[in-house]
Amino acid sequence: MAHGLLAHGLSVAEAALSLSRQFELSRRQAYRYVEEAKKLNRPMPAVEPTAAVTFKLPSGLVASVRSRALAEGTTISNLVAHALRVFIGEANGN
Repeated sequence: MAHGLLAHGLSVAEAALSLSRQFELSRRQAYRYVEEAKKLNRPMPAVEPTAAVTFKLPSGLVASVRSRALAEGTTISNLVAHALRVFIGEANGN
């Protein structure tokens, strides 16, 4: 969003003001987003909406998943989503 505002010719201040109003952010936070967007060559891809899922797993498996996520510097959700994509054949999804 911030990248698009800059690409349409808005100044950093104008883009930050627009973001702060549209998303109810502080101007300081909106300004940070715009500053980060200036560093990008292209807009960030849109993130697919997520849904909470509750299920039971063996305690040992949960411990292994937590350890692996920590070791890889990712979240349990990202790790499980990746494993499921690999399992169902969509490994190149994020």
